[in-house]
Amino acid sequence: VQLIESGGGTVQAGGSLRLSCTATGGNFRNLNMAWFRQTPGKSREFLAAVTWGGTPTNYADSVRGRFTISRASARTTMFLQMDSLKPEDTGVYFCYVGDNWGKGTQVPVSP
Repeated sequence: VQLIESGGGTVQAGGSLRLSCTATGGNFRNLNMAWFRQTPGKSREFLAAVTWGGTPTNYADSVRGRFTISRASARTTMFLQMDSLKPEDTGVYFCYVGDNWGKGTQVPVSP
């Protein structure tokens, strides 16, 4: 399975971004998918997960109410809508499915 994240970029605090993760290869359509984040000096942090059918399963407390995870009907693409961004959301955002990781996309949030 190859995972490619996109949509990252510099944004001001209070702004929004929409990340995408496209999966190819392998048998992943019946697997849950998830977003993680790694900030400088910290371990990789779980953010949100979505079932194979597109239902969000849970969110980290740090992003609940601000981020929304979703999955396209073809189940090959996952999204993370990020609103009300804060400087502490700065990090590299990773897509995960079936023990496979993407290479990440950078999200710097300026004050």
